[in-house]
Amino acid sequence: MSSIVIISGSPTKPSRSEAIASYLKKYFESKQHQVETINVRDLPAEDLLHANFNSVDIKYRLSQIKQAQALIVVSPVYKASYTGILKSFLDLIPEKGLADKIVLPVATGGSFAHLLSLEYTFKPLFSILGSQQINSGVYLVDSQISYQHLELTFLDDEIKRRVDTALQQLSNQLIENESGRKQF
Repeated sequence: MSSIVIISGSPTKPSRSEAIASYLKKYFESKQHQVETINVRDLPAEDLLHANFNSVDIKYRLSQIKQAQALIVVSPVYKASYTGILKSFLDLIPEKGLADKIVLPVATGGSFAHLLSLEYTFKPLFSILGSQQINSGVYLVDSQISYQHLELTFLDDEIKRRVDTALQQLSNQLIENESGRKQF
């Protein structure tokens, strides 16, 4: 079955991003997809700071991304963009390292003021990394959700519907891709 890597870009623990990543993982596992999660805050800071491509941890995480059919990137928005720690990790992905991968950005922020960060910061980065299938992202305002440890609660029915629609779309794309590969 298809494999998905979820990257949580929050520097804190616990975090909304981590709870969202947990929700996403449960969803895709219920659809029989293989799912791996990378919490960038758990990677060695020295390796990220110095772009240590020879790090065992970094090599392993990059191999997970290379093998995946889809990548979901979850990040809080700080100053109209993704987190610095997430950028440090994404900088380690080789040029065109996301070619042939479906990418779904998911962002959280304190207000709707940074909604366009999905279009102006996330999508260009994924495009530079070679993804030609960047799904419409989902932006969640902090007041629309709550979390306790890894448990996410939607406080707004519309945002839950939008998240679930994006997840169903990605699942369908993966199933279609899987079916297309089996025919050859």
